[in-house]
Amino acid sequence: MFVRTATASTAAAAVFGAGALLLPGSQTQATAPQAADRQAAPVVVAHRGASGYAPENTLAAVDAAARLGVDWVENDVQRTRDGVLVVLHDTGLKRTTNVEEVFPDRAPWAVKDFTAAELARLDAGSWFGERFAGTRVPTLAQFLHRLERNRQKLLLEIKSPQTYPGIERDILRVLRQAGWLDRSHVRDRLVIQSFGADSVKKVHTLRPDVTTGFLGTPPVADLPAYAAFTDQINPSYTTIGADYVAAVQRLKGPHGKRLQVHTWTVNDAANAAKVNAFGVDGIITNYPDVVRDATG
Repeated sequence: MFVRTATASTAAAAVFGAGALLLPGSQTQATAPQAADRQAAPVVVAHRGASGYAPENTLAAVDAAARLGVDWVENDVQRTRDGVLVVLHDTGLKRTTNVEEVFPDRAPWAVKDFTAAELARLDAGSWFGERFAGTRVPTLAQFLHRLERNRQKLLLEIKSPQTYPGIERDILRVLRQAGWLDRSHVRDRLVIQSFGADSVKKVHTLRPDVTTGFLGTPPVADLPAYAAFTDQINPSYTTIGADYVAAVQRLKGPHGKRLQVHTWTVNDAANAAKVNAFGVDGIITNYPDVVRDATG
């Protein structure tokens, strides 16, 4: 059972609030992070959906973000044993599904060891709260359809790419089939990121028009090398300060625009205000309404 924090309880009262968000595409090209070159407020990204209010990486979390008026949704993508792309964070199924009950003899319950049909039998919502009982693990195609219906945008994380050789091509294929690689989606509604630099490079090589992000905090001296293949440096908020953000933003990425910084996972107003003062371009959060209120 999920236990909400005091912050989440307070924020829940505002779950149907709305607010306009600015797009990464509206950034002005620059070689230094002058105040006039940044958005008035950072883009707010719902981490695994609005995962403070609904089970992470489910369609319920996507819809919770939509009710909050949040445009950008982050998710995690992996591949099943039979090659279907599914939206899950952990490489194991134990924490967020009832896999131990349904398949008691299949330890350690790794995502890669199950077929899509088997995953479709799992309850991915009861762990969070009884009212989410029966919530399913979505495929990437289902997730994209829901985002399209809600007119939302996607920050897609390639999870554990070393576990799934060739997953970059698979992801691009599903995105193309769902209509997410046309000009308007690529320009304004899609970013692909990963902790794996080689995976980000591969996406950039296969589709150089797609905006990419590297998850992590590379040393300042290494940033020019990353700028050759990624448009964003997306670090944990605990690892950055104003100087680091400025160092990133002084560089231009592969599309000739200055690098952006989207930091994670900020779940309270105080830290949201802190990273906003650093000049970040985006904040990834389980509680997007809390962050929006603190930075808007």
